[in-house]
Amino acid sequence: MTQRILITEFMDEAAVAQLARDFEVHYDPTLVDRPAELLERAAGVAALIVRNRTQVRGELLAALGAAKVIGRLGVGLDNIDVAAAEGRGLRVIPATGANALAVAEYVIATAFLLRRGAFLSSTAVAAGQWPRAALSDGGELGGRTLGLIGFGSIGQLSARLARGLGLKVIAHDPAISDSAELWAQAGVAPRALDALLGEADIVSLHLPLLPSTRNLIDAARLAQFNPGAILINTARGGVVDEAALAEALKAGRLGGAALDVFGEEPLPAGSPLADAPNLILTPHIAGVTRESNTRVSALIADAVAAALQEASNVAA
Repeated sequence: MTQRILITEFMDEAAVAQLARDFEVHYDPTLVDRPAELLERAAGVAALIVRNRTQVRGELLAALGAAKVIGRLGVGLDNIDVAAAEGRGLRVIPATGANALAVAEYVIATAFLLRRGAFLSSTAVAAGQWPRAALSDGGELGGRTLGLIGFGSIGQLSARLARGLGLKVIAHDPAISDSAELWAQAGVAPRALDALLGEADIVSLHLPLLPSTRNLIDAARLAQFNPGAILINTARGGVVDEAALAEALKAGRLGGAALDVFGEEPLPAGSPLADAPNLILTPHIAGVTRESNTRVSALIADAVAAALQEASNVAA
């Protein structure tokens, strides 16, 4: 009997077609929005492939009684109860590293936008306005200090791009010893968290959402930022206290912020971020480009197919 694979969110069509050559594939990128149908279709599948919106826990996890593997089209695993899944014998496979370049480029691009402050003036200029004086006070990136909180693959690639532009890079990662050779190899100086916040001109977050990191960037820590510093969050929304960030922006204590992730997604109406100044908001797309989608999808298609073949060989 052909093994079935269920894909609940968007995936590169070529990777879907690749899987369909050897498996019975049900691909519906909108299925995540129909939970009752999702539960029904999950019964009996050998593999589930998701992005970040499908919550693989509780009822859905229980419905995966025949499944052997969960493929995650991305790297964060907070939407999957990994311990419970592995306890049921499911292998959880993230697309580690495949979207790192997309996220790193987002970090640099938003840092440029927020430091310069002039690149969103097209509407005004096209309307005949000439805000030259107001927009002539923007800053350059060269010579500034980028502080990375989390120094995994995305943080390391962000550092490489930043150093190529003439930024000094410092980083905090409690999982990496200050004496590790990685720091010298990357040309990055390790820092304690409080020291980093007081030194960096741009702070970029690259860490998972855990009980220990929830609201890590709260009002007290925002008060430790350099005046005029920029915050970029492409990690997980729960790491930042959004109300405290909005207050810091409105008070002019920060130079700006770029958020790609939020505590609740989509961002709810009435969010304190709605009227905060110098703020770029994007809908969880920092790691999603045409190129990264191809890489992520191909990696997960290969890994899921290999895991299912391995499980079949063991069963035989």
